[in-house]
Amino acid sequence: MVHVRLRKFNTRDVYGPQALDNDVCWVVKAAPGRHVYFRGLTGFDLNSKMQGIGDPAAQTEQAMQNLHVLLADAGARLEHICQLHIYILDRAHRSLIYPVIGRHLKGVHPVMTGLIIAGLALPEMLVEIDVTAVIPEQA
Repeated sequence: MVHVRLRKFNTRDVYGPQALDNDVCWVVKAAPGRHVYFRGLTGFDLNSKMQGIGDPAAQTEQAMQNLHVLLADAGARLEHICQLHIYILDRAHRSLIYPVIGRHLKGVHPVMTGLIIAGLALPEMLVEIDVTAVIPEQA
Protein backbone atom coordinates (compact mmCIF):
# COMPACT_ATOMS: atom_id res chain seq x y z
CA MET A 1 0.00 0.00 0.00
CA VAL A 2 1.31 3.42 -0.96
CA HIS A 3 0.66 6.27 1.46
CA VAL A 4 -2.79 7.78 1.02
CA ARG A 5 -2.76 11.58 0.70
CA LEU A 6 -6.07 13.29 1.36
CA ARG A 7 -7.20 16.81 0.42
CA LYS A 8 -4.18 17.74 -1.69
CA PHE A 9 -3.41 21.37 -2.47
CA ASN A 10 -0.55 23.69 -3.40
CA THR A 11 0.76 26.31 -0.98
CA ARG A 12 0.66 28.99 -3.70
CA ASP A 13 -3.15 28.88 -3.40
CA VAL A 14 -3.06 29.60 0.35
CA TYR A 15 0.01 31.73 1.07
CA GLY A 16 -0.17 33.91 -2.08
CA PRO A 17 2.18 36.80 -1.28
CA GLN A 18 4.87 34.43 0.01
CA ALA A 19 5.39 33.03 -3.53
CA LEU A 20 5.48 29.40 -2.36
CA ASP A 21 4.94 26.39 -4.63
CA ASN A 22 4.74 23.20 -2.58
CA ASP A 23 2.43 20.25 -3.25
CA VAL A 24 1.06 19.21 0.16
CA CYS A 25 -2.08 17.73 1.68
CA TRP A 26 -4.17 17.91 4.85
CA VAL A 27 -3.74 14.24 5.84
CA VAL A 28 -1.30 11.41 5.12
CA LYS A 29 -2.39 7.91 6.02
CA ALA A 30 0.90 6.04 6.00
CA ALA A 31 1.26 2.49 4.72
CA PRO A 32 0.09 0.05 5.92
CA GLY A 33 -2.64 2.57 6.73
CA ARG A 34 -2.53 2.75 10.51
CA HIS A 35 -0.45 5.89 11.15
CA VAL A 36 -2.23 9.14 10.35
CA TYR A 37 -0.47 12.51 10.16
CA PHE A 38 -2.32 15.81 9.90
CA ARG A 39 -1.31 19.15 8.48
CA GLY A 40 -0.72 21.69 11.25
CA LEU A 41 -4.28 22.72 12.07
CA THR A 42 -4.94 26.44 12.37
CA GLY A 43 -7.82 28.85 11.89
CA PHE A 44 -8.01 27.87 8.22
CA ASP A 45 -11.26 26.13 7.34
CA LEU A 46 -11.17 23.18 4.96
CA ASN A 47 -11.45 25.61 2.02
CA SER A 48 -8.26 27.39 3.19
CA LYS A 49 -10.12 30.52 4.34
CA MET A 50 -8.86 31.97 7.63
CA GLN A 51 -11.49 32.08 10.39
CA GLY A 52 -11.34 33.76 13.80
CA ILE A 53 -8.84 36.50 12.99
CA GLY A 54 -7.66 38.01 16.27
CA ASP A 55 -9.40 35.31 18.35
CA PRO A 56 -7.23 32.38 19.48
CA ALA A 57 -10.22 30.43 20.87
CA ALA A 58 -12.13 30.75 17.58
CA GLN A 59 -9.06 29.64 15.59
CA THR A 60 -8.66 26.66 17.91
CA GLU A 61 -12.34 25.79 17.50
CA GLN A 62 -11.90 25.85 13.71
CA ALA A 63 -8.80 23.66 13.97
CA MET A 64 -10.65 21.12 16.12
CA GLN A 65 -13.70 21.10 13.84
CA ASN A 66 -11.34 20.40 10.94
CA LEU A 67 -9.75 17.60 12.94
CA HIS A 68 -13.10 15.85 13.38
CA VAL A 69 -13.71 15.91 9.60
CA LEU A 70 -10.16 14.90 8.70
CA LEU A 71 -10.17 11.99 11.15
CA ALA A 72 -13.31 10.69 9.45
CA ASP A 73 -11.73 11.19 6.01
CA ALA A 74 -8.84 8.97 7.14
CA GLY A 75 -11.09 6.33 8.71
CA ALA A 76 -9.88 7.26 12.19
CA ARG A 77 -11.61 8.36 15.39
CA LEU A 78 -10.78 10.74 18.23
CA GLU A 79 -9.60 7.89 20.45
CA HIS A 80 -6.93 7.06 17.86
CA ILE A 81 -5.15 10.38 18.52
CA CYS A 82 -1.80 9.79 20.21
CA GLN A 83 0.04 13.10 20.21
CA LEU A 84 -0.52 16.83 19.87
CA HIS A 85 2.01 19.63 19.60
CA ILE A 86 0.36 22.99 20.25
CA TYR A 87 2.16 26.09 19.00
CA ILE A 88 1.01 29.44 20.36
CA LEU A 89 2.35 32.97 20.10
CA ASP A 90 1.40 34.33 23.51
CA ARG A 91 1.45 32.56 26.87
CA ALA A 92 -1.73 34.45 27.81
CA HIS A 93 -3.57 32.58 25.02
CA ARG A 94 -3.13 29.22 26.81
CA SER A 95 -6.19 29.91 28.96
CA LEU A 96 -8.23 30.51 25.79
CA ILE A 97 -6.86 27.70 23.61
CA TYR A 98 -6.48 24.74 25.95
CA PRO A 99 -10.12 24.62 27.15
CA VAL A 100 -11.28 24.35 23.51
CA ILE A 101 -8.90 21.45 22.88
CA GLY A 102 -9.91 19.84 26.17
CA ARG A 103 -13.61 20.03 25.30
CA HIS A 104 -13.03 18.29 21.97
CA LEU A 105 -10.67 15.64 23.36
CA LYS A 106 -12.47 14.89 26.64
CA GLY A 107 -11.60 11.33 27.68
CA VAL A 108 -9.02 10.79 24.91
CA HIS A 109 -5.84 11.37 27.02
CA PRO A 110 -3.25 12.02 24.25
CA VAL A 111 0.25 13.21 25.05
CA MET A 112 0.55 16.96 24.45
CA THR A 113 3.39 19.41 24.23
CA GLY A 114 2.75 23.14 24.24
CA LEU A 115 5.27 25.52 22.75
CA ILE A 116 5.35 29.29 22.74
CA ILE A 117 6.98 30.44 19.52
CA ALA A 118 7.91 33.69 17.79
CA GLY A 119 5.57 33.33 14.82
CA LEU A 120 3.58 31.15 12.45
CA ALA A 121 3.29 31.11 8.64
CA LEU A 122 0.92 34.10 8.49
CA PRO A 123 0.63 37.00 10.94
CA GLU A 124 -3.09 36.35 11.52
CA MET A 125 -2.38 32.81 12.77
CA LEU A 126 -2.44 32.60 16.57
CA VAL A 127 -2.34 28.82 17.09
CA GLU A 128 -1.25 25.73 15.21
CA ILE A 129 -1.95 22.17 16.33
CA ASP A 130 0.07 19.23 15.04
CA VAL A 131 -1.72 15.87 15.45
CA THR A 132 -0.64 12.25 15.02
CA ALA A 133 -3.01 9.29 15.29
CA VAL A 134 -2.59 5.54 15.07
CA ILE A 135 -5.51 3.34 14.07
CA PRO A 136 -5.43 0.05 15.99
CA GLU A 137 -5.20 -3.15 13.95
CA GLN A 138 -8.67 -4.19 15.15
CA ALA A 139 -10.36 -0.79 14.63
